[in-house]
Amino acid sequence: MPTPLHEATTLTGGGHLAQIALADQVYTLRITRAGKLILTK
Repeated sequence: MPTPLHEATTLTGGGHLAQIALADQVYTLRITRAGKLILTK
């Protein structure tokens, strides 16, 4: 089975931030001005 591929700008709704939940933890996905991804708790 291939690894799922998700477009970051789709996850952020065209913006720069998205919240991602895993179990009882919430993480923030951020797209920087330089086009890099940062995932934080």
